[in-house]
Amino acid sequence: MADITDIKSILYTEKSLALQESGVVVVQTSSKVTKNQLKQVFKEYFGFTPLRINSLKQEGKVKRFRGRIGQRSSFKKFYVKFPEGAKIDSLAV
Repeated sequence: MADITDIKSILYTEKSLALQESGVVVVQTSSKVTKNQLKQVFKEYFGFTPLRINSLKQEGKVKRFRGRIGQRSSFKKFYVKFPEGAKIDSLAV
């Protein structure tokens, strides 16, 4: 079962800010979270059921630093469509 702590952050990029105007929020989570688990988190903690959830798995990039090879962490992004009038307090943009 997913918990509110599985949501790492809400992404604020140019694309995600443009999507927020139409009621879509981009959420970064751990790679083990599923759509149904995220739906339950929104239902329990924020009091509404999202209309639509799209997911995207983002693999970590391989980067070099001072000749050493490393890899960034992989994560999942979810595009969550809110119902009309639903808001999250931390999304005051």
